[in-house]
Amino acid sequence: MSAAAENTGRIVVVGSLNADLTIYCERLPQPGETVHGNGFVVNPGGKSANQAVAAGRLGGRVSLVGAVGEDANGAMLEASVAGAGVDVSHVRTSSEPTGVAVIAVDAHGENNIIISAGANGTLSPADVAGASDVLEQAAVVSLCLEVSMDTVLAAAQAGHDGGATVLLNLSPYAEIPAALAQLTDVLLVNAHEAALFLGSSVPGAGAPAGEWDAVRERFAAHGIPQVLVTLGSQGSVVLDSLPSSGSRVAFVAPARVAAVDTTGAGDAFTGAVAVRLAAGDALADAAAFASVAAALATTRKGTQAAYPDTADVERRLRTS
Repeated sequence: MSAAAENTGRIVVVGSLNADLTIYCERLPQPGETVHGNGFVVNPGGKSANQAVAAGRLGGRVSLVGAVGEDANGAMLEASVAGAGVDVSHVRTSSEPTGVAVIAVDAHGENNIIISAGANGTLSPADVAGASDVLEQAAVVSLCLEVSMDTVLAAAQAGHDGGATVLLNLSPYAEIPAALAQLTDVLLVNAHEAALFLGSSVPGAGAPAGEWDAVRERFAAHGIPQVLVTLGSQGSVVLDSLPSSGSRVAFVAPARVAAVDTTGAGDAFTGAVAVRLAAGDALADAAAFASVAAALATTRKGTQAAYPDTADVERRLRTS
């Protein structure tokens, strides 16, 4: 075990594993339009699997709770996740086929994605209860919305009851019950998701701290004490309502890179935040580390295979 892992509390990721069916093209098609592709690959993906791999490659002690089909895609996913040092003892085999994501990536690295749940749709609160051995050890429980809301809520409750930090990535966006918001310690959203959650627009990059502080107050009114709003190439904003926080609003600068494929960059960000929170970092420091990890993930094609390790991130931090 690396020194980084020895200093990191356990991270439990509960959620999805997908096979990514990715086609590369010069530009993304408009509705009703066909465009020519210039490459096709099948890679391991799924938001939760991606986040687990990202955290594992960055030195985290990670367990993944999920479900795959009894098929080649499921075997590929388990091998990829385990290869990053992630515990897969709670990844169950389902009679449903492994989930898939159909992804188109253009020449600028932008993408669009359609997912089919498959085995992910069978993950249930019973699977969460069956993973109590790792959830009881968790410093961070990382969640997204690619599995049922009942399962997400059960995992959040288990994390809360065990004293873990519950990190919720509100993606793909869906309305969540008030109980889940109350159980969430750190909410990770992009600007679009933040606006949907709050029911009104949020400030853009470069807006003064006072405007963002008003957004912080609105999240706090929902019972969410800490929020990370990602702004793509413009960095991110940390909104912190904890009584112990030194700054209510903190801006995190982006790491500038030449992006090749942005698929899974948000998951790299989430996994990196989870690692640094589990190590005891303040949220703003975790976000600064994650900003570099996510940027580096866009410099290679694919998702999990593109994720950086700790040395990659620290090297970039030393030279920036």
